[in-house]
Amino acid sequence: MSRAIEVDTKTFVRFWLVILGFGLLALFVWKAWESLVMIGVALFLAVAIRPLAQRINHLTKKDHAMSSSVIAYALVIGFLGIIVALVGPVVVEQTTQFVQQLPSTFEHTLGGWDGINNFGRTLGIDNLQDEILKNLQAFSSSFVSNFGNTIVVSVGAIAQILTNIILTIVLTLFFSLEGPRIIESFWKMLEGKHKNLEVRAYQRLTQRMVDVFSTYVSHQAMVAFLDGLVVTVAVLILAVLFGFPGSLALPMGLLALVFYLIPMFGPIISCGLITLILLFSSPVAAFVFLVFYIIYAQIENNVIAPKIQGNALNLPATIVLVAIIIGMNVFGLIGAIIAIPIAGCIKVVLEELPSLREGNK
Repeated sequence: MSRAIEVDTKTFVRFWLVILGFGLLALFVWKAWESLVMIGVALFLAVAIRPLAQRINHLTKKDHAMSSSVIAYALVIGFLGIIVALVGPVVVEQTTQFVQQLPSTFEHTLGGWDGINNFGRTLGIDNLQDEILKNLQAFSSSFVSNFGNTIVVSVGAIAQILTNIILTIVLTLFFSLEGPRIIESFWKMLEGKHKNLEVRAYQRLTQRMVDVFSTYVSHQAMVAFLDGLVVTVAVLILAVLFGFPGSLALPMGLLALVFYLIPMFGPIISCGLITLILLFSSPVAAFVFLVFYIIYAQIENNVIAPKIQGNALNLPATIVLVAIIIGMNVFGLIGAIIAIPIAGCIKVVLEELPSLREGNK
């Protein structure tokens, strides 16, 4: 038995307006995805700089949040500039040295073209040298013919990346300077003229969750400093053992420190770069460092980092490790990174739940 369902015009219009609203929102997110990511990164960096600004404000004993934010921002930019100034020349020097020694290395390691041809004969190739040179010539011809298009595309991509980086840096500064005032105005607008316990409860909850992320970032910087220190000592010991310049130690440690702060791929990139730079000086030292860092990274990620982050967020190391495992299994590497602050935020929500219920009443 069928039954007719009557829907008034107002409900029908509201339903389709909601559907249209969700559709427009999804279209906006799809179109503005790059901009939203940039804004999110800037917000994250502003929250990351916040503990340093607060420490500067505390040391100066003056309540000037804006000037403290500017000083903290300048310190971070200056620190990154110093690292580039120290690491850049070392990378250029090692690369130049490797290129200069490449012919002799080729001769001693592979026996020159005679050794290459002998190896080719074992594979059934009479003249491997000619085959290699023909392929190199074909590759160079193809590269030269497409050089113009490659340059245009590369310049456009590099310009876009640099523009996004500059905009993100500027947005971070503005969020650091104007963010607290905007948030305070937002909560005052919600609270109105009367003391609203519900708004105050949510304001306190939000502030505590921001503190969780700030604490996580500051202690992540501590782990990064430890990572850089370990890499510095390891490279210094390898320099003594294998006879390459010990001046590589500090730049490699700073490189590891900075890249450790990059989520997911940072430590992998720094390990690869340092191994490659050491390869220019000593292949054996590069291999030893690679094995050492892989072992140390396991200890750092499963023991040291959970312990430091757990103490900072007042969470047991077991809970932190469980959160990382769950986050990794559910959301992959990104889940492993955001698992610790999310666990801290869940703890804050559970602690503030009675206040939220009281405010709702």
